[in-house]
Amino acid sequence: MARSANLNVMMKTARRAGRALLKDFAEVEQLQVSTKGPGDFVTRADRQAEQTIREALMEARPSYGFLGEEGGPVEGEDPTRRWIVDPLDGTTNYLHGMPHWAISIALEHKGKIVAGVIYDPVKDEMFHAEKGEGAWLNEGRLRVSARHRLVESIFSTGVPCAGRRTLPAMIQDLARIAPEVAGLRQYGSSALNMAYVAAGRTEGYWERETRIWDIAAGMIIATEAGGFVGAIREGHDPLEHGDVVVANADIFEKFAKLVRARAA
Repeated sequence: MARSANLNVMMKTARRAGRALLKDFAEVEQLQVSTKGPGDFVTRADRQAEQTIREALMEARPSYGFLGEEGGPVEGEDPTRRWIVDPLDGTTNYLHGMPHWAISIALEHKGKIVAGVIYDPVKDEMFHAEKGEGAWLNEGRLRVSARHRLVESIFSTGVPCAGRRTLPAMIQDLARIAPEVAGLRQYGSSALNMAYVAAGRTEGYWERETRIWDIAAGMIIATEAGGFVGAIREGHDPLEHGDVVVANADIFEKFAKLVRARAA
């Protein structure tokens, strides 16, 4: 497949950051048994990964803006383009030595996401897409699943913990949705949740409290794979407001209606 220069930069940068995070991940697993614990170490790894990504992207495209999870936004000379980066999506998994986390890089042009990369270094899976060019996993084309019945479908979500304000709504979601579907999964990475819908591994995903860097790359990968992406609450934009629902084309309306039945 032919890739743009920007997408090649994104993929190369994700792999570079992934190598460093993998090296640190081995040390995190060892730190689990220490009295100090791995929390501070992971914070440093997260920040270092963002610095690595920022430097690489800004070197390649010095006029673009940059928005990352760990640092403040950087305004670019070109106000129409910016990188949107989560250097370590699934930090809690990483912290606990669980091998399910990813690097997410998106490119925004005039307020629209035009390219996205989600890289899982542990499995060496590179999900990527560009506007109008389809979605890919490494060198293979991605397509959402063809299942069209909720009762045969698996969905993922993120269950809010530690006092998040949307926990009561999520508890109601689970009680309402679980009886209608084949299974629910809580993987701990918004980016990979969306990538898995694109790959047909799950039929859909919803969450009420995400940030732009969690879902920007996943949105274009899912849509380019044939999926639909929308907000849970009427009038919301997932990138701005954080509530998102994703599913394959055949299931989206039924699933979205079920999720939106309690749009709090």
